[in-house]
Amino acid sequence: MPINTSRLTAALTARVPARVRTGYWTRVVPVLALLAVVTHLPSFLRPVWSPDEGYLATQARMLADGGVLYDTVVDRKPPLLPWLYEACFAVFGSASLWPLRTLAIVAHLVTAVLLASLARGRWGNRAGAAAGAFYLLLSIGLSPEDTQAATFEVFMLPAMVAAFRYAERRRWLAAGIAVALCSLTKQTGGAVMLPVLWMLYQDVRHRGVPWRPALFKTAFGFTLPIALVAAILTKPKGFLFWVVTGSGDYATLGSNWLQMLGRALGNSGILLAAGLGFLAPVGYRFWLRRRGTLPTAQEEHGSTSDLWIWLLSSVVAVSVGFHFFGHYYLQLMPPLVLLGVGAVSTSAVRWRPVAVYSAVAATFFWGLAVFWPGQRLYQTTEVATAVAAQTTPKDTVLVWGMHPELYWLADRRPVSRYLTAGFLTNFSGGKDGRQVGEQYSVSEAWQTFDAELAKGYPEVVVDDSGTAPYNPELVPRIESLLESHYEVVGMTGDTVIYRLKR
Repeated sequence: MPINTSRLTAALTARVPARVRTGYWTRVVPVLALLAVVTHLPSFLRPVWSPDEGYLATQARMLADGGVLYDTVVDRKPPLLPWLYEACFAVFGSASLWPLRTLAIVAHLVTAVLLASLARGRWGNRAGAAAGAFYLLLSIGLSPEDTQAATFEVFMLPAMVAAFRYAERRRWLAAGIAVALCSLTKQTGGAVMLPVLWMLYQDVRHRGVPWRPALFKTAFGFTLPIALVAAILTKPKGFLFWVVTGSGDYATLGSNWLQMLGRALGNSGILLAAGLGFLAPVGYRFWLRRRGTLPTAQEEHGSTSDLWIWLLSSVVAVSVGFHFFGHYYLQLMPPLVLLGVGAVSTSAVRWRPVAVYSAVAATFFWGLAVFWPGQRLYQTTEVATAVAAQTTPKDTVLVWGMHPELYWLADRRPVSRYLTAGFLTNFSGGKDGRQVGEQYSVSEAWQTFDAELAKGYPEVVVDDSGTAPYNPELVPRIESLLESHYEVVGMTGDTVIYRLKR
């Protein structure tokens, strides 16, 4: 019997409330979706944007081959994103990251819609639409390698904004669950618990709501997902070590504080320049308040103490570890956008110049992403091609460096669970030679590494260290390995390719 599609469509439409069919969100969401796609189209122009993407892609292949997370597959990050990469590879294959880039756009869209909902509830329809749009324009307002990649912060943001939104609506169980999901994507996402608890405190203080049930719901919601993930993992102790307790040496300032300070100020300046259109009104509103010319109604309507607490907690999260990489700053964007939209809405500032500046700034960063120089990627691709030519799919490879995307681009298995030299030397971006070396490795890492090599040496070793403080000449075990068992078969730039002697 043929189906009357028009009648079926009418019946399904009738089930949707009229306010949804003809209302605010049916107009706003499609526009935000289009803006999310346009702003992040450049992400599809490159096979890989950052080492984090390469690390996650290599992890996903190792997991698909029977690897065990936090045992034979390790990283200092929670498990949700590696699992997402693994799932996408299982469905779409592991040759391309386009499914992850597509999901990253969806994550940005969800974040924008949640911000729109928050702003609309506080300052009205126009503010809601502006918050979603300004977030999407700002979301590319850093180096393209930090904003176009499908990495941890991008997938952390929807849960982070959801946690704040649930807390604002006094849905404490859901807020706790959202904080947990945020933390299980990246540890620093848990910082949103501070504004959640602040709103809980304000609710108890001003409304006389009993604090114990609310606090219990929040704590239970936070604990339950983490306990479930720990139960799913076959190595829950490894989960605790790699995600929480085992990163102390890695997350230290070290001695190269001038470079760290320069990176912090540089990325902060770039972000502020990208969002100046709606952040300048924040300063204007402070000026009005200082002069005492801000109307009382606007003062009350514009109360943003919870947003400032959120921003403060995000600043602390970005500063943890003192690395200040550009992609860390994505965590600052949601509270900054809401503060800016709130300032425009409550300070008699016109929307048009704010929107024009934001659009022009986003256009600049979009063009930057399209024409971003790719010398490093070209060299990495050339090295990966050479490695693939020197090996077979059954062979293993060791990349001695900080570019694990080589494994993924060459489609070759790592010989070790340690995909970068950082685990064996405590090196991380921005560090100088101090506290870098064999003696500063992750606990028992060299014993594990030696046991892995005892099962068979890698067919090829790629020395990608250049002049870094973990150069083989400064790491006796690696220098001895290369001198005893390998010969040079090629060089690309400062990268040396070794092959096992016959």
